[in-house]
Amino acid sequence: MLRSAASRTSIPAFKAASQRHLVDGSRRWIQTKARHTRKFGQHGGHNGNTTALVVTAAVLGTCVAFARTADIHNDAKLELEGGRIDPMLARGTEVWDGENLRSLVWGSNRSRVLSPTSKQIELIRTPAVATWLDGVALRDLQLHETYGACVDGNGDVYQWGDGFHNGMVPPKGHGLPPRLTLKGKSIVQLQLTENKIFALSSSGHIYVLASRALDQIKAPGAPTPSSDGWWGTGWLWGEDQAINFAQLTSNEPLNWREKFTSIAAGKDHLLALTSTGRTFAHPISKKANTHGQLGFTNFAVPDPAATIAGLPGAHLHITLTPKSVSDPNWKASRSVRVASDSEKQLGDEDLAAVHDKRVGFCPFIYEVPALRGIPVEQIAAGARTSFVRTPNGRVLGWGANEFGQLGLGDKVTLDTITIPTEVVLWRAISRDLDTNCTHIAAAGDLAAFIVDRSSQFNASYSELLMTGNGQYGGLGNNIHTTAQSNASHVKAVSGLQQFNDKTQRLEPIKLTSVTISPTGHVLVSVDSSADSNGVGGDDVYIWGRNFEGELGNGKKSSLATPLNVALEPAPYTGVSFEGLPVVKGPIDPVRKDQRLMLTERKANEVKDLKGHVWKRGVKVRQSVAAGYGTSVVYWKIVV
Repeated sequence: MLRSAASRTSIPAFKAASQRHLVDGSRRWIQTKARHTRKFGQHGGHNGNTTALVVTAAVLGTCVAFARTADIHNDAKLELEGGRIDPMLARGTEVWDGENLRSLVWGSNRSRVLSPTSKQIELIRTPAVATWLDGVALRDLQLHETYGACVDGNGDVYQWGDGFHNGMVPPKGHGLPPRLTLKGKSIVQLQLTENKIFALSSSGHIYVLASRALDQIKAPGAPTPSSDGWWGTGWLWGEDQAINFAQLTSNEPLNWREKFTSIAAGKDHLLALTSTGRTFAHPISKKANTHGQLGFTNFAVPDPAATIAGLPGAHLHITLTPKSVSDPNWKASRSVRVASDSEKQLGDEDLAAVHDKRVGFCPFIYEVPALRGIPVEQIAAGARTSFVRTPNGRVLGWGANEFGQLGLGDKVTLDTITIPTEVVLWRAISRDLDTNCTHIAAAGDLAAFIVDRSSQFNASYSELLMTGNGQYGGLGNNIHTTAQSNASHVKAVSGLQQFNDKTQRLEPIKLTSVTISPTGHVLVSVDSSADSNGVGGDDVYIWGRNFEGELGNGKKSSLATPLNVALEPAPYTGVSFEGLPVVKGPIDPVRKDQRLMLTERKANEVKDLKGHVWKRGVKVRQSVAAGYGTSVVYWKIVV
């Protein structure tokens, strides 16, 4: 991360104090000068008054210049009424020091997702310090539209935001602080949806809990389903908790020592990957298979009638057929389409009495049949799409494709792909180049692929390819288009190379990560610090939708080309004639490079969200998270 002058004094307070001292000092100087003028006026004559006027003008000019240059984007709205600063946020100029762990946030805060206890701040259009995360490093952090959740060093889950505290009245209009909801499970990864949170533990168990606090209330006397997704034996092992949650159970027993290692959630479906490379999927709601994104159609849910009758073992076997399969003309106008008996999906009537917002909607997770026997290295889920990456760098995708988000090419015009199909990432390149996909990412209606191109004749290089809906510039190719089915490369961050003095050859500048928000803005980190002896880090580029200030550039216009994430420049401080600090200019001439860079370090101490020291000497690195119109850079614990 960029290192700059650190100060715990707020900018408005510092400005007011500096102005007050300057004005008071100028008054005392002028009064002294006036006494000397009256006493020695016969010698000074007209020159004494002229000197006083000149000094007065100079001092006032300094005050005016300071007031102009020290202001930092009024639309950032970090101030509350009366000029007070929100205690949960700080200016970007106050972020950098070599000791504390500081996290940055910017974008929409209407639901208090970025600053939980804020009172009036709605938009943060430039990166600001989230002081409520000072000294904290997390295992994971995820943001949804109206709430957020994270995992601290203990592996406990915290939630916050207006969507989580729905129905609770905050004191005097302020929000409520993060609340501990799931503890003692050693959680390592979270995935958020509108009504549910999915949590993966270090032991490979997948838990599901409600996204709202009121929905987490456990019925009196009800057991906690902590040992399995169904019977609830938490009381036997002393694992009972105050909230209601469930654990997903595989429809087929896992192999010896096999466990779930990764999860990825779309809008209504969940993907999971095991340690042996098997891919599973789970229906989150009744809309889980509208475009075949599950990879199967049949699953079981608890029978509500049997549960009421006291027979918890009964299930309903449901078939969710994709709309394009059950009714090929479902998009046609009803005035011209032919009435179809299959207009309703099979299972709609059976599901009418089933509440899919409850954590026990479906307690099972199923292996994707078409991927049996195919080892998978990574999974990714868009809003209605699913992707897997194999160990040899191939990519398969299925689900919604009306914006070309699967990247299957312009010859595939189907809106729905129900069978995992290979995404060809080597179109329009030389046959001498070998292509290997190293990372995939998806969210909303966008998908991204990091690929390495290599040949025996030329130096290798890394590229970022994107597909899907680029209406707000999310494709990063300087074009605003609603559909991109051929994977197009983002030119500004693709094909970059640098000369290595040690090896005396060109080496690729690698792309290390891609993060896509559900609303369509993209953050990419590029490792340009190879062989720099630890100086620098990963440059962060950002582009796409910018309606809520999520690009952090102080504007509200979307951007179709990558832009460096910039921070507020540190003011250049000097010393006044009274020995007081005073801002002489808007930018420190020694620190001209103000771009954000992600770094890795060993923290002296790491705190949990309760403010207690969790552990000392912990290796941490900065990581990026993106939500609905929000962006966060936080410290993540390196496992």
